[in-house]
Amino acid sequence: MSGNDGVEVNALAINVAIPESLRWTDVRRGDTFRLETLTVRLLPHGHLAAKAYGRPVEGGRGAYVSFPVPDRPEIARLISEAADRAGALWASHRGPQ
Repeated sequence: MSGNDGVEVNALAINVAIPESLRWTDVRRGDTFRLETLTVRLLPHGHLAAKAYGRPVEGGRGAYVSFPVPDRPEIARLISEAADRAGALWASHRGPQ
């Protein structure tokens, strides 16, 4: 197969660790969660969408729950820089092992 003929990519997503200095907490059903990672998706029109994930502050076997990402410039910058880094890594792949 040559070029992009016949290749349909359905999803592009990356997981990004939120640096300690940018982490925040949020509440769901009375439980406080510490947000530690982002899942960033490249949408078909070229924009990025992100969700934050975390675990209950109280510990235990709580679910890994998603939350909206706050509208903060430093978080937007993290998302953009992570997408740029992921793009560079994908572009320099060496094929299947």
